[in-house]
Amino acid sequence: GSDVEVGITHGVHFYMGASQFSYWEHTHLTLDAIPGNGGQFSLDNGTGMRFIIRSRLYSDEEWTYLSQHPVKQCG
Repeated sequence: GSDVEVGITHGVHFYMGASQFSYWEHTHLTLDAIPGNGGQFSLDNGTGMRFIIRSRLYSDEEWTYLSQHPVKQCG
């Protein structure tokens, strides 16, 4: 399958599988790092930090804009 570029932060590109994206495309996802012990998607061992994803549905205005600006398909 192909990937979808979902964002760029500090020059780092973030991707999601196309099938996963089709499930989440109406949702604003925020990837953050917080203090704590990580699990499957932890930061470097010993940092005391872990990843967390926060989500919310897009507003009607956001969805209208995004519908007119498709994501970049990769692969």
